[in-house]
Amino acid sequence: MNLDFNKMGGLIPAIIQDNNTSKVLMLGFMNAEAFAKTQETGKVTFFSRTKNRLWTKGEESGNFLNVVSIAEDCDQDTLLIKVNPVGPVCHTGADTCFNEKNSEDILFLRYLQDFIDRRYQEMPEDSYTTSLFNSGVGRMAQKVGEEAVETVIEAMACNDERLLYEASDLIYHLIVLLTSKGYRLEDLANELKKRHK
Repeated sequence: MNLDFNKMGGLIPAIIQDNNTSKVLMLGFMNAEAFAKTQETGKVTFFSRTKNRLWTKGEESGNFLNVVSIAEDCDQDTLLIKVNPVGPVCHTGADTCFNEKNSEDILFLRYLQDFIDRRYQEMPEDSYTTSLFNSGVGRMAQKVGEEAVETVIEAMACNDERLLYEASDLIYHLIVLLTSKGYRLEDLANELKKRHK
């Protein structure tokens, strides 16, 4: 990167974004030394204008910002840093410095997909997921069918609580089946996106 630190007297803004939720967590400033330290340590370091020194976010609280990626903007004078935060980001205890909650329930599906992927790779004993993988594609497909039928039954019975329960079972077993075939939920998202024109 060939960053332009001269436009703002040796500083450039660094937008910090959660790698998983895409929420903007905070904005800080970096000088060349802070940027170099961020790259070297993998933890976001700013130049504190009030303390007039380098400041690694989390150096006192332990709430570090672990770097996933760094991108420069088109003018090479602003950074977008994607991170995995450790704990709340704001000194007030809030998830973000904009007092937003940094979570999305829908993202649990990504976590579940990653968890099932790990199960498929590690195949731990005494795991229901492992037993499904060991049972073969036919049995996994049968489980998806069974859960689909149970979902339909609960929908027709207008039993919303059971509908959600059975639909959750359906999604779980579908993810297992997809994983066994080398696919992920993202592949379904891409297929649906292609159709949505």
